[in-house]
Amino acid sequence: MDWRERITSDADTLFGKPRIKGTRIGVMFILDCLASGWSEADILDSYPHLKHEDLQAVFAFVHDCLKDETYIMHAALKSGNNQHDDGGPGGGIAGAR
Repeated sequence: MDWRERITSDADTLFGKPRIKGTRIGVMFILDCLASGWSEADILDSYPHLKHEDLQAVFAFVHDCLKDETYIMHAALKSGNNQHDDGGPGGGIAGAR
């Protein structure tokens, strides 16, 4: 999926943050919903003008943003500056080594 077909950003809407084209629904809002336990069905039911492909575009966008940034996570884990410590063995993100 080419997320550029469905994700846009311009200074006049949402302070330039990425959003789904034709809406004022930001990528971060969708991620916040998912992180809060919403399912894809919950999002699509609550925002019927969104399509499954819009959510796929959000995931593709985030993937492209993060795919070359793994070294940042690795550096944070090594330095102990990870704010997502689950208290488990090894600290850091659950299951990360």
